[in-house]
Amino acid sequence: MSILKPRDTTGAIKLKMLAVCAGSDPRLDAVVESLLAELADHKDEKIKIIVQSRLDQFLWEQMTRCYGYQSDAPGIKDFILELFKSCYAMGTGGQIKMNGDALVFLKRWKDSIKFKSCFESLSEECAADLGIEQDLDKRDFRDLLELDYFRLIDQKIICELVRCVTAKTVSSDNVTLWVRQRRQSHWYGEYASLYEAIAVAAEFIRKLDEATLEMTSLSDGVQCYRQSWFRLDQLYRKFIYHVRKSGQTSMMGDIAGQIENLYVNNYLLKVNNRWQAIVDTAARWEAAPVPSQNEFFEKWVKPFPDKDNKVYVIISDALRYEIGDELLKLIRQEDRYDATLEPVLSMLPSYTQLGMAALLPNRQLALADNDTGTVMVDGQSSQGMVNREKILQAGLPGKQARAMSANDFLAMPREGDDGYRTLFRDNDVVYIYHNRIDSIGDKRDSEESVFEAAQDAIEELLKIIRKISNANASNMLVTADHGFIYQNRVLDESDFSSGDATGGQILFRDRRFVLGKGLAESASLRKFTPEQLGLSGDVEVQIPKSINRLRLKGSGSRYVHGGASLQEVVIPVLIINKKRQSDTSVVDVDILTGSSSVITSGQLAAAFYQAKPVTDKLQPRILQAGIYTLAGELISDSHNLTFDLTSENPRTRELQVRFVLTRKADAVNGQEVLLKLTEKVAGTTHFKEYKSVRYMMRRSFTSDFDF
Repeated sequence: MSILKPRDTTGAIKLKMLAVCAGSDPRLDAVVESLLAELADHKDEKIKIIVQSRLDQFLWEQMTRCYGYQSDAPGIKDFILELFKSCYAMGTGGQIKMNGDALVFLKRWKDSIKFKSCFESLSEECAADLGIEQDLDKRDFRDLLELDYFRLIDQKIICELVRCVTAKTVSSDNVTLWVRQRRQSHWYGEYASLYEAIAVAAEFIRKLDEATLEMTSLSDGVQCYRQSWFRLDQLYRKFIYHVRKSGQTSMMGDIAGQIENLYVNNYLLKVNNRWQAIVDTAARWEAAPVPSQNEFFEKWVKPFPDKDNKVYVIISDALRYEIGDELLKLIRQEDRYDATLEPVLSMLPSYTQLGMAALLPNRQLALADNDTGTVMVDGQSSQGMVNREKILQAGLPGKQARAMSANDFLAMPREGDDGYRTLFRDNDVVYIYHNRIDSIGDKRDSEESVFEAAQDAIEELLKIIRKISNANASNMLVTADHGFIYQNRVLDESDFSSGDATGGQILFRDRRFVLGKGLAESASLRKFTPEQLGLSGDVEVQIPKSINRLRLKGSGSRYVHGGASLQEVVIPVLIINKKRQSDTSVVDVDILTGSSSVITSGQLAAAFYQAKPVTDKLQPRILQAGIYTLAGELISDSHNLTFDLTSENPRTRELQVRFVLTRKADAVNGQEVLLKLTEKVAGTTHFKEYKSVRYMMRRSFTSDFDF
């Protein structure tokens, strides 16, 4: 079918001939994109056909008319060099030979999924040809935050941010804003983990500077931890996670070393030394009114079946409090989910057998009088799923209960006799045991991956929660058997206890505790009787003080639990309820209009204001912004904007954006235009108008010299 139309002008016919030669749509930008793709592949067949067809002069005339490109020896390679050079100069105050339409073309081409690899290849070549690396060396990274034409720009910004955060010459708030601004960069996906690590590092340093690590009692220590100190463990985990994910451990070496030193020496050791001083004087292991772990069933589980309501309990091995807090935020972001988080003081020693036993119905807990470390619940062994289910059923007379692994639950189909809907229909209480963190951290060969395991655990727990709710379940609890300590750096000699357990009989030994009888007192170990720990029997417990480890052959030492540190013994209980009605909304965004509503140049600086901080239930809004004619034609570059700021300070919730007008704006000079925000219709590729404001276009001939 012919693409020619009876009313086509000579120019339109030539443009269509160009399109045929280039194998593109009959638009100049499409022709240029096709020729650039060929250049990136180091081919020249299409441009040769254009020359052979004597259309090359027309092509360069159109490039001059549309983009301001002029050259004594025009060519596609020359064009792309000048395009990158001029657009870079527009943002850095250099010499400019092309116009605003060229900048808009580069931005659109750069953001095109179809031409992504083509842009990246040519950007790399042009950066080398133009000496961009040398030019960036003399620039302040703050002047580059709006630019993303070269990968080197992101590398420069990241290196400078690392240097500034390490030297503490920039504020955490500024780093957060700069990193958020770079999310619009073409290269952000490649460097996301580095940017996130830097932002987290800055926040960690600020939080540590603000922290007062003082406490007066066991209860006060737990409350201080749940109110603020846990955040330092959370930020440390996220920093290590993002650095490892980035694969750039060498480049992040200085800041990683600083964060490690601050975390271990100024926080982890200091807070637990002060906590240990209180632990040493405590007559009993309790922190009322903070509940103890062995109260879990009576306090949180039993009230549901007592009122003929069903409840589903997820116990995630080593889900320490700070990970529970992150899970809480993600659950609350889900529509119709409500959740709260409460701290619980774990049993001591903080190890799996005792923690798991304490979460079951119990009147008496006792450490087995042998070398297994097994825990007896009312005289019954709690080792293994079968025994746990027996104990659970015995504690719920007249009710039905099941215990199972998370892997088995996730493998269950929805319907059928072995489906999870039948499981929930036939049981009043279901305990689901999840083990991701401890299974990775507790092995010497994989302990360094424990923070990746924590991230996987969060995702798996969300999957389990959603699957439970798909069976119309509305009541869920998530908790843990114990927490843990993790230090990313290989431990020093000073991190190990100077003494070792001695005495009448050593029954069981781990890196953070010893079980036995007639254990001798030691200055480096804290001894507990079973009565002090709320346990039955006559097995005693000794724990190395603060964060010290006991030596154990063939065992890892960076990831440990069993001791009395805050990170090990403050565990989360999440109470989750699925509502019937929607309870999430999206944040509002306003366009801030200045004193003038007139556009007099080739650019417009605009500001957008996020009305409230984003919260769990007030979610981010993603918008597209551009300047349009009243007929709906885009006459500027467009920007994808994400409004997800969480700051309470209104001034920090403003977003500044600069729009560059295209040549099409000349046709509406003297007329009104719209600065418009549009939003994607959910589940489609279509956009609808969100908000707009009117401007009058009054540009003089000098507006061509805006840059």
